[in-house]
Amino acid sequence: MADAPRVILSGFADEAANQKTATQQFAALAALGLEYYSIRFIDVGGGVKNVMKLTRSEIAKVRHLEDEYGLNVSSIGSPIGKVKLVNEDDGTSNAYVPFKKYLERDVNKCCELAHAFETKLIRGFSFYHPRGEDPRDYLSQAVDQLGSIAETCHRSDLTFGLEVEANLVGQNGELMAELYRQVNHPALMLIFDAANILCQGYTTAELIEQYQVMKPGIGWMHVKDYALPNRGRNGGTPGHVDEDALKHFVPADVGDGAHEHILRDFSADLPKLERKLRRRGIPGVFLDLEPHVKGGGQFGGFSGPDGFGVALRGLCRVLDYAQIDYHIRDFDDIRTVRGF
Repeated sequence: MADAPRVILSGFADEAANQKTATQQFAALAALGLEYYSIRFIDVGGGVKNVMKLTRSEIAKVRHLEDEYGLNVSSIGSPIGKVKLVNEDDGTSNAYVPFKKYLERDVNKCCELAHAFETKLIRGFSFYHPRGEDPRDYLSQAVDQLGSIAETCHRSDLTFGLEVEANLVGQNGELMAELYRQVNHPALMLIFDAANILCQGYTTAELIEQYQVMKPGIGWMHVKDYALPNRGRNGGTPGHVDEDALKHFVPADVGDGAHEHILRDFSADLPKLERKLRRRGIPGVFLDLEPHVKGGGQFGGFSGPDGFGVALRGLCRVLDYAQIDYHIRDFDDIRTVRGF
């Protein structure tokens, strides 16, 4: 589309692979026409590992396969921030790591991985407050820790994206906006994800309101949708969500996530946001597919190659409706790579 605002399509490649092998992941995404992916879980011969656990030789194997399939990493899909803020038993299995150790070991490791995979973006989270307590009571601690993470990323010329998700301090748009405002760091951006809000019991109208308050801080989006089993909340603020029991994820063109409305609104901000990201060495505004159409949980999800294809086509239909440009590989791309 001439002169239309533009996004870059990406996806969590592990969702497209039945056994999460690198070749399955890359073959699926290349066949669908994608040129970028987020790396999270992957098997390069030593079993399925989180990206944080990859050895140097495994990283080299992944890089070799990326070249073979014509793929680049959009972001490190890290679990940074999915640990407890305080060391107390709250009935969950979430781990606690003293923050100084966490910063020096895990965050620095993630920065090294970003450089190894030649990406400027790290996806992360806003920490678990004790289950059953008010997340606002833990905003100050979360702000301090996220500020340190953002500064560590900034010193490595990287950007940290904070994803909205249930059960964390930043579990909704208002809390995410407050974290962004208080941290106030150029290396911290927000990641909007409609399904991660809807699955807590919010209505579509409430979701749109939360998108609006998050919008000033949004750097990129994760795209998955949710079909609300019940319209509206059954009273009060959503409580703890059993993420492993969620089962209503759907493609972006059939759910209650109002992607057509949100992306049409977001399109007006794309040119300015793209310029901002480019100043930080980021190629553009990513829409990162994480569809979960065959299931999702606390640390990942699954769509299969078929489900991932359905989700991508659904997103493309929404983008066409919203008059937002995007690129899928065509014959000219193949000829360029193969030197025809």
